[in-house]
This record gives sequence, C-alpha cells and structure tokens, in this order.
Amino acid sequence: MNIIETDNITKIYSSLSKSKSVTALRDFSLTVESGLVYGLLGPNGAGKTTLVKILLGITFPTLGNAKLFGEDISNYKLRKKVGYLPENHRFPNYLTGGEVLSYFAKLSCYDSPNLERRIDELLELVKMTRWKKTKVKNYSKGMMQRIGLAQSMINDPEIIFLDEPTDGVDPIGRKEIRDILLDMKNQGKTIFLNSHLLSEVELITDRVAILNEGKLIREGTVEDITTQKEEFKISADGLSLSIFSEEETSKFKVRKIDENKINVRVENLEELNMFIDLLRNRSVKIRSVEPQKSTLEEMFISLIHESENKKS
Repeated sequence: MNIIETDNITKIYSSLSKSKSVTALRDFSLTVESGLVYGLLGPNGAGKTTLVKILLGITFPTLGNAKLFGEDISNYKLRKKVGYLPENHRFPNYLTGGEVLSYFAKLSCYDSPNLERRIDELLELVKMTRWKKTKVKNYSKGMMQRIGLAQSMINDPEIIFLDEPTDGVDPIGRKEIRDILLDMKNQGKTIFLNSHLLSEVELITDRVAILNEGKLIREGTVEDITTQKEEFKISADGLSLSIFSEEETSKFKVRKIDENKINVRVENLEELNMFIDLLRNRSVKIRSVEPQKSTLEEMFISLIHESENKKS
C-alpha cells in the first residue's frame, strides 16, 4: 500500500510583489510504500520542509493534491497515526523530559491508562531514563534530539516524519538512533527522513528522493542511485596493463587500481562482454567483475550540479 501519494503538487508562497513570490514545489509527484525508511534529500531551499508541511497539513498546496494512508490530507483524523520531529524543535524549558512526553501524548490524543508505562519505555529506548525528572532547559543538544525522537513516537504512529533526527548527536548516539529506526521499520512502521548527513541516510534508507529547486530530479533505491552502471572493476590472475594495446586502453578507458585489478568504462553490456571476451582470448583467468559505486554524497552532488547545469 502507498502510505504517501502526491500528485503534481505546486506550492507558491505569494507576496504583494509578484517578483518576490517563491515557488517552493513544482509539479511534484511522489509515492512512498508503507514499511520503508524513505530519505528526502536536497540542498537548502529545495522544498523538502515545504513538502513535509503539506503532508502534515501545516500548509496547503497551491495546485495538486496529496494523500496519506490513501485518504486526502484534509482529513484531520489522520494526524492520530502520524509522528513528527521538526528540525530545531523547542520544548517549554520548565517541563521535565517525562512531562514533555506526557504533554505531547495529550496533544496527540493518546488516551491510555498505560501512558506512564509508555513514557518509561520510550525514555529507556532513547537512553534518557535517568533524566526523566530533569528540566529540558538543562539538556544538551544531543539529549534534546533523543527526547524529541521519543515524543515523535509517543502516540505509537504508523508513519514518522523526522527532520534532521541525528543533528547534534555524537557517533555512538547516531548508531543508537539508526538501530531504533530500523527496529521501528521491522515493526511495520514507515520512516520519512530528511537529513543532510548523507552517510547516515545511506546506511538505513530503502529508497531516496532527491529534490532541487522544488523539482524531483531522482528517485530510487540507494543501490540504484550510487551504482555506476558503466564502470566495472575486474579482478583476474595475470592481469596487467601491458596486455592491452594503446587503442584498447583508450577505447575501454582501462586503468590499473591494484595488482591483478583494473577498472574499465564501457558504454553498455554488449561492450562489457566484448572486453571480457578480449581477456579470455588472452588466457586471462577472471575472478570477478563488479559494478563500481559512488557514495550517496558523491552522487547527490553530481545530480545537483547536473540539474543546475541543465537550467543554465
């Protein structure tokens, strides 16, 4: 089932001066299946926060429509099944960590006689039990992120929107938060994640969408986006550059990367097989042929630059 559906959404923030109006999203369409960790990526001003606010009913699209759980986002009752951790969130300084969770449980209409037990379970999950009765004004940035993550889960939501959930958290804390998110996914929850820490996103997301200037420029699995389908690493016994002519080295862009290992760049699968046949004809014993990958961060930067170059 698609838990999120957007259809040609355009969002224009109007101004008295038309020249100062801002188009945050342009004909944006996206579907997200339930039970995934889904990453939303883009530079500052790409439209990520606007999209999340539309899905949460905080702001409204100028054109197009959106659905959560197969129903139009105008249905306010859907909010009971949603959790949200905004970026740079703030809690009343005079509340303790436990009181914050109790407060947000009531805001979420989470009415259960087991609320106190639920609070204790979440505090233990995010490793904040010992600070339950400490006022949040005394929390560090990392502690605020942990209590913020707990409040986003207080109503046992089916989908959680997280905006920079590991911001200000140390490496051990980031690993612990990743484990929490993956455990929630295993429970059938959907995580919709917005983060600038692309190395973190790469570790846990099933699919990602990349935005730039309000447009969707790439969507797919991390594997699909980071795999360079035209470049391959070949490992073989007795492999060296000396077995290739200058013409072959130039045609296949052969370069040595290690002993008995080379990289080749080809146009298509047929050309790759031609190169493999060339090796076999020279009695080279092939051990492996591996498509090469870039990091998600490298591909993200490349796609953004490509998008901006097309515009210019």
